[in-house]
Amino acid sequence: MDYRRSYIRDLFAASPGAETSVFGWVKTRRDSKEVSFVQLNDGSCMADFQVVIDAGTIPDSELKRITTGACVRFDGVLVESPGSGQSVELKASGVEVYGEADATSYPLQKKGATMEFLREIAHLRVRGNTFGAVSRVRNRAAWAVNDFFQSRGFQWIHTPIITASDCEGAGAMFAVTTLMEAQGHGPESQFVLKSKEAKDDFFGKPAYLTVSGQLNVETYAMGLTNVYTFGPTFRAENSHSVRHLAEFWMIEPEMAFCDLEGNANLAEEFIKAIIGDVMNHCESDLEFFNKRVEPTLLETLNHVVNSGFERMTYTDAVSALGKSGETFEFPVAWGTDLQSEHERWLTEVHVGRPIILTDYPKEIKAFYMRQNEDGKTVRAMDILVPRIGEIIGGSQREERLDVLKARILESGLDEAAYWWYLDLRRFGSAPHSGFGLGFERLLMYLTGMKNVRDVIPFHRAAGQAEF
Repeated sequence: MDYRRSYIRDLFAASPGAETSVFGWVKTRRDSKEVSFVQLNDGSCMADFQVVIDAGTIPDSELKRITTGACVRFDGVLVESPGSGQSVELKASGVEVYGEADATSYPLQKKGATMEFLREIAHLRVRGNTFGAVSRVRNRAAWAVNDFFQSRGFQWIHTPIITASDCEGAGAMFAVTTLMEAQGHGPESQFVLKSKEAKDDFFGKPAYLTVSGQLNVETYAMGLTNVYTFGPTFRAENSHSVRHLAEFWMIEPEMAFCDLEGNANLAEEFIKAIIGDVMNHCESDLEFFNKRVEPTLLETLNHVVNSGFERMTYTDAVSALGKSGETFEFPVAWGTDLQSEHERWLTEVHVGRPIILTDYPKEIKAFYMRQNEDGKTVRAMDILVPRIGEIIGGSQREERLDVLKARILESGLDEAAYWWYLDLRRFGSAPHSGFGLGFERLLMYLTGMKNVRDVIPFHRAAGQAEF
């Protein structure tokens, strides 16, 4: 027995008469006087595989151990299946039970369970249909991200998880320190401060978990031209929103010698490619989500893949919103951030397709975005899509040293902390652009799942760090 065994997904295409073994976890077992039917799944696909056990083939003592949740291996012969949904089934000749599951306490029974309950058993929920499908889509999307950039000559840069600077001045960062020592475990434990001096800490200065790999990956764009980073990032926002996590993954490409238009073109190509790849390789999983989670899912994904993205400035968008006649929960005014309701109206009603919105007021955007000649706006862009609104944010970066230094000071940041970032403008500065996409935000769009905690294996959020 090794990793080269046949998976259930492969057995559906096999021919009757072949002897084989099938491995997996039991979904259900149904018994009659003459035969028992076992539904098995190994996570390789959405469909369960049926195993037929003729009476007397397997001792009753072993048959009783084959309960919901048990892990087993069946040996037997593939035969034509009279039922719908599969061409073959296994006529069992033997079984080995690797791990039993007590039928009275196994938490994933056939009856449905709430998402809240399933988050409490995140170590087991992947065996169910919903989270098995989420995991397969996540895997395929991650593969597609790397394939997209690698096939276009981008270099994958592993940016640091620990940093000494705040990328966007947000302030919501996790400190990394050895000066605080925990005594005890659980909520009753206490922390003891060993020193108040930063010089006594592990790095000799304050350090944090990164909120973004963008600034670091920019350094490599200034030597390798086209690069990207794809890894975990951390935000210490005390939010219980269905769209926020404390730990999540970010995709951040950066391109030298690229302006905002080229950046927007790549971002449109990227989002279409990832969605298209998942649609091609996870058809049954997406059909499940379309049926059980979000009834407009496939329609929306097809629409995004097959639409040309509209280009529109922030100023024109605010004007259209103001003339819409709609009563929005949040008032619309130039200089304020657009809300999801505004972004959805623009994509779903005003234009009827995805939009790339550009040239935002500089006061609501990060310091590193290139300032326009009007002195009021920056070369920023957001991609807005039907159903959720913003899915990608990016910009052309400020390559002029004097303008960047002024923006750092305007933003209330410490110029000394960005000395190395400013060096990129001192020595061989070049125009460059990039964008960022939260991987879990993309997965919510691909699956229709309503809570970001349900598209990552083990969620980390305010007050939640189990497993």
